[in-house]
Amino acid sequence: MAVPNFQVFMRPLLAFGADGGEYDIKAAIVALGDQFHLTDDDRTLMVPSGKQTVLANRVHWARTYLDKAGALERTRRSHFRVTDRGRALLKEHPDKIDNKTLEQFPQFLAFKSPSVVDEPSEAVSPLVTAPVNVVPDLPEVTPEEAIEAAEAAIVATLRSQLLTRIAELSPAFFERLVVDLIVAMGYGGNRQTVAKRLGKSGDEGIDGVVNEDPLGLDMVYIQAKRYAADNSVGRERIQQFAGALVGQAASKGVFVTTSFFTKQAHEYAQKVPQRIILIDGTELSRLMIQYRVGVRTERVVEMKRLDSDYFDEGET
Repeated sequence: MAVPNFQVFMRPLLAFGADGGEYDIKAAIVALGDQFHLTDDDRTLMVPSGKQTVLANRVHWARTYLDKAGALERTRRSHFRVTDRGRALLKEHPDKIDNKTLEQFPQFLAFKSPSVVDEPSEAVSPLVTAPVNVVPDLPEVTPEEAIEAAEAAIVATLRSQLLTRIAELSPAFFERLVVDLIVAMGYGGNRQTVAKRLGKSGDEGIDGVVNEDPLGLDMVYIQAKRYAADNSVGRERIQQFAGALVGQAASKGVFVTTSFFTKQAHEYAQKVPQRIILIDGTELSRLMIQYRVGVRTERVVEMKRLDSDYFDEGET
């Protein structure tokens, strides 16, 4: 089965530590993976950032929400203990515990919702004049997953916009775009060198030749063709390109298009002796974003995380 959302882990996590002992969150993650019969692929699936598994991320967020509701407490780094409130919740809710369950506790609502404090009372430190946490209602995903999903949606829209804009412009513009991308990826030395070669060879459909390394010890031959999104590139086109490479005694080639390649085209490219890389519209737009060709940074969102090492006083 797929890794459950973080709320599904709330009750099992409390049950794991129901005897009131101190437990390592890492041991809980392993135990919950076993309880839900997760496969090795499920357990090793990473969040998009690649810094944590999806399983660990969701169990950690379940612990955070339970902690904010007073159902468990952090005892030391990576360790927790279920409180009396947590054990009471287990008895009162034998089926599941989720955000709705935790909303009965004022401290959990304070964690999730903003509030305004006009003037601090004498009993409150003057530094604490506003809530520390403002967390939106996320029924199925963790906050990090919500951010990643939003980023994916923005990127998908941008990639579609790039291909639409390319289709509106001339074939000559597309050739210049390929030049800029090649240079941005570190090939060809500089734009002037590539520009002199791209579109100038006129040899059997080869649109350009660039250096694979700064010294020009190896060459890469390029074909750049702008097609409508529904106009596929078939096997015969790749066969022609491979023949052109043979005519140039070349061993490497890149075919770039704004549309897509058929299955037969991919299969043929894998069989020929030459190394032929196929870049379709989807990959082209991805590379343009990765190497900042035709895009600009509008806003940078920096996420901070608690530095546990800073607060470590030598605990073991």
